[in-house]
Amino acid sequence: MARILIVDDAKFMRMTLSNIFQRANHEVVGEAENGVEAVDLFEKEKPDLVTMDITMPKKNGIEALKEIIQKYSNAKIIMCSAMGQQKMVVEAIEAGAKDFIVKPFDDNRVLEAINRVLG
Repeated sequence: MARILIVDDAKFMRMTLSNIFQRANHEVVGEAENGVEAVDLFEKEKPDLVTMDITMPKKNGIEALKEIIQKYSNAKIIMCSAMGQQKMVVEAIEAGAKDFIVKPFDDNRVLEAINRVLG
């Protein structure tokens, strides 16, 4: 069972991921709706894993990813992207993201990515 932080500016997406994780017996330790909240919550909760949306207000997912990885090089972050954001996904992987999942979320794909990253 992993402790997971969900970061997405859309409440519906956070709820969708939360439901997937809880059905798989993972614990959702927090939800953030922008990159600023993501960094703060990461520092407070030290989750095992983060799912991070790319496009968000205040601070986007790539900026938040870089900030977290800079302080916690072993952080496990999976980026969430809509179709057509391949360039940003590549940038995120180069910046330290461990994997990515594409919206709309497929339960099995989400859980496969988490299991792969948590190893």
